[in-house]
Amino acid sequence: MEEKNVTAVKDPFGFASFDKYESEHIAAPQYSYWKSVWRTFVKNRFTLVVAILMLILVLFALIQPSISKYDPLNAPNVNDESMRFLKPSAEHIFGTDNVGNEVFDVVWAGARNSIVISFVCTFINMVIGVVVGALWGFSKKMDKWMIEVYNVVSNVPFLLLAMILSYVLGASMKTLIFVMCVTEWIFVAFFIRTQVMIIRDREYNLASQCLGTPLWKIILNNILPYLISIIITSVSRDVPAFISYEVALSYMGVGLSEKYASLGKLIQQYSPYMLTEPYLFWIPVFASAVISVSLYLVGQALADASDPRTHMI
Repeated sequence: MEEKNVTAVKDPFGFASFDKYESEHIAAPQYSYWKSVWRTFVKNRFTLVVAILMLILVLFALIQPSISKYDPLNAPNVNDESMRFLKPSAEHIFGTDNVGNEVFDVVWAGARNSIVISFVCTFINMVIGVVVGALWGFSKKMDKWMIEVYNVVSNVPFLLLAMILSYVLGASMKTLIFVMCVTEWIFVAFFIRTQVMIIRDREYNLASQCLGTPLWKIILNNILPYLISIIITSVSRDVPAFISYEVALSYMGVGLSEKYASLGKLIQQYSPYMLTEPYLFWIPVFASAVISVSLYLVGQALADASDPRTHMI
């Protein structure tokens, strides 16, 4: 006997079935914080182009000096006067300087050291500043004596301290990094402390304290996630700021030693030729400005993208 396929038709007037798990179904689309950060960041085409340009500049600055083998203490054409002060051309892209060095090689070697110094200083200051600031803002006992430390340190002139430390410790890359980190971390810590104090007494933090949750867990899980965009904003300011600090200190002669190239030392070294050979002075100035501005723009765009309020689902 031939069987017939009978399709069951749901009775529109029948009783609805009860599913005890239906109430646990989440109707909202799946949300990923970092995917939303990336999606928001790439929406701005101009920022994306600047980010690509910045990445190319940073990578080229890190790689090119290893290819050129530039040595500040050993100019290859120092005795060849015909190689001095050659204008920028197809053969000499940025021209040559007063001792016959290719300015192209010199600028990228200086950019590498300036970028490395700024990133290292920013990393050290942010790690120390965020950790100390989180504890400082949450602990009322710690706040009493840390605020006094901040008042003392913030009133010490940075330039005077930098000059004293440079003369005492000697000019070197380690000394310059130490000079730019010895006091700057406390300003990051004070900034984080202020932000932590805003959210430390919210209900969920008070509940965690009543339940006996350790302090470090409250800070790590309840507070720091709310500060991601604030921390990124601080980083976006500090990286170009430290490049500017290095340029200023090296220009005044209290930065790196003679065996290191940097954008600040190049500006100092080529400043006497500002009128006679202006390209020597303005090329490192322009390179410093482009790197600093691109880092700042990308950092600010990333800080905005990391704010959950800018995420549209």
